[in-house]
Amino acid sequence: MLQLPNSPSMRKLASRSDAYEFCRQVTAKYSKTFYLGTLLMPEEKRRAIWAIYVWCRRTDELVDGPQSALTTPETLERWEKQLESVFAGEPLDDPDVALVDTLQRFPMDIQPFRDMIAGQRMDLYRSRYETFEDLKLYCYRVAGTVGLMSSAVLGVDSNRGTAPWEQPDSYNPTEQAIALGIANQLTNILRDVGEDTRRGRVYLPLEELALFNYTEEDLFNGVVDERWQELMRFQIQRARKYYTEASMGISALNSDSRWPVWAALMLYQQILDVIERNQYDVFTTRAYVPKVKKFRTLPVAWLRAQAL
Repeated sequence: MLQLPNSPSMRKLASRSDAYEFCRQVTAKYSKTFYLGTLLMPEEKRRAIWAIYVWCRRTDELVDGPQSALTTPETLERWEKQLESVFAGEPLDDPDVALVDTLQRFPMDIQPFRDMIAGQRMDLYRSRYETFEDLKLYCYRVAGTVGLMSSAVLGVDSNRGTAPWEQPDSYNPTEQAIALGIANQLTNILRDVGEDTRRGRVYLPLEELALFNYTEEDLFNGVVDERWQELMRFQIQRARKYYTEASMGISALNSDSRWPVWAALMLYQQILDVIERNQYDVFTTRAYVPKVKKFRTLPVAWLRAQAL
């Protein structure tokens, strides 16, 4: 469980450095793969990404955390009001201090933050998605928005596309940032199928379950057979297409952001490889990338950042 500081009404808010350190610790504890990628960034950028991550995690925990049973639409309305205070430069608790500073250093639009809260509202009311288009909206709101938030920190290389042989029209940093978020969320969904069913949730599109003649009852019973394997191959192929789309925009980023983004993309995509090696059993075996494999990926990511 994410432990938050005491109410600011009872004590003075943390210093800026302490607030960032809190965000660093939370990121390192709850998202080891993502944290490893941030360590490849310049200090100012990595601290900003930690602050964004913690806000996103706190938002997610309102619906998926230990106290989520107490969350109501009014809870999310209050959280959005607190967000507005942060964007007005008025932090209400310790993590807000870091995010306020981040927004001053890297100005951002509030809309992706609002969209993420809208994604939590979907989780509050929905536990099924009929079509992929329905699911895609959810994925944008809870993860594609993270790509948009991060883009302001990562920055775009203004010199990109000046050479005659380069085609600037092939680079759309906004769309490709969203694509990376959607790819990551689809990966989360595939990795966490078993965990989600235990909470009564099904994120795989119902019409696609039907396409492979696989039922909700099969899903809740954890049936791994040829139908399930074909369904998972289909889902993994789509996630990889989003990773491919996202990778096309990395070279448009500032040079000091390319390596960490390549590393994050490659490390997260490897979860799909592990699911395949586990014979698509995501009910009893959690897919994770071993630490040795992660470190072996970093030099490859560095080479891609230089060459692509």
